Amino acid sequence: MATPPFEPPRLEPALETHIEANAQRYLDGLAELCRLPSISAQRNALPETADAVAALMRDWGLPAEIVTTDDAPAVYAEIPGRSPTTLLIYNHYDVQPPDPLDEWLSPPFEPTIRDGRLHARGVADDKGDLVARLAAVEALLAVRGELPLTVKFLVEGQEEIDGVAIQDWIRRNPAKLACDLAFVEAADLDPSGRPVLVLGTRGMLYVELEARGPAIDVHSSLAAAVENPAWTLVRALNSIVDASTGRVRVPGFYDAVRPLTPAERAHIADLPDPTPAWREQFGLTAFPGGVEGAALMERVIGDPTATIAGLTSGYAGPGLKTIVPAVARAKIDFRLVPDQWPADILARLRAHLDAEGFAAVAIHVVTQDGIPARTPSDDPWVQRVAAITGEWFGARTAIQPNSAGGIVMEPFMSALGAPTMFGGIRPAGGRYHAPNEYIEIDAFALAVKFAAYLLDRLADE
Repeated sequence: MATPPFEPPRLEPALETHIEANAQRYLDGLAELCRLPSISAQRNALPETADAVAALMRDWGLPAEIVTTDDAPAVYAEIPGRSPTTLLIYNHYDVQPPDPLDEWLSPPFEPTIRDGRLHARGVADDKGDLVARLAAVEALLAVRGELPLTVKFLVEGQEEIDGVAIQDWIRRNPAKLACDLAFVEAADLDPSGRPVLVLGTRGMLYVELEARGPAIDVHSSLAAAVENPAWTLVRALNSIVDASTGRVRVPGFYDAVRPLTPAERAHIADLPDPTPAWREQFGLTAFPGGVEGAALMERVIGDPTATIAGLTSGYAGPGLKTIVPAVARAKIDFRLVPDQWPADILARLRAHLDAEGFAAVAIHVVTQDGIPARTPSDDPWVQRVAAITGEWFGARTAIQPNSAGGIVMEPFMSALGAPTMFGGIRPAGGRYHAPNEYIEIDAFALAVKFAAYLLDRLADE
């Protein structure tokens, strides 16, 4: 988006001029938000950041209010428009921890311009996307005095930890949030510069398995007399996934999986092949089962998984320490697809471990609140957003049935009945969740212009 290979449609002259004249002010507002270390995993600066988001909204003409959830505060704003269409926009103000700090070339919460990029934690995910959308609304209000359609903003502070509080709040407030369609975070351009419209999200159940042995670590000379919980846990883990196929062995795990439709498979086949980039980026020589291209993407998008995310037991320092450890733990995430429910998978996992002889292995739930969702690609609003996006970028919009990761999406569909998607294109950037996160500075004004164009075109009858 920094250097478009085409001439995007022109906005009305006054709107173009206003956005260009205020681009630095918008960037300054973004930088101020990025100074706040709103790390939800550490419960850091969340109320302060919610207040700052609300203050920025008010400065830019949006009547923001702080709303109380069962956890971190959220920010809500509603701006009436001239058409009967209502768009609900969701973003989040919380960010990932910046670790490892020694890999940052500048402090993560001191926004720094370097090589044409603005670097800071959260500048791309998700404060840059939020501010670009707010700036588009500010520009439309400043130039016209009204919006082309009614826009509602919901900005929360628990997305990076899969917090359930905002989902509960959405379900309790369907009248307040009523809308014709909803946008979660904006999407990105693919490597060729083609826009992508993502229609869904995978869900997640995240648990920690724990096996216990002796009350304390025991000298390994007594290994024949003491049950080793590390071996118990290894055997339990081995029972969960079939080593030869990679399929999850938990009975009933796949029963509720919604198969990809022929249209969704066609959309996946139309996506760029990520395997060359993944091979280089991840240092891989092959992929599981030798599958590549569209077939691999079908698995990434359409298949649920069980992944060991961490293992701890005993001594792992330098040299040796001869013990039978007292405890062994493993963190596992189950990435789920429509129509799997985390609570159902949790119950099936417990039953499976019991049946396999691992009743003593405890399951500690970290989160079971990530619910998968997917808007049908033939929904009229999907078709409309795809067409408008393609008009701007001069290329047919690619449709991705759902992301490989997760985000709050299902409550907008179930509680509000709104077709929901990753609407729009965020400012070009990268290194999300990694050190030296950034956006391209010259992409920012373009993102604001496109957001204004999208709002305008969505209001067309």
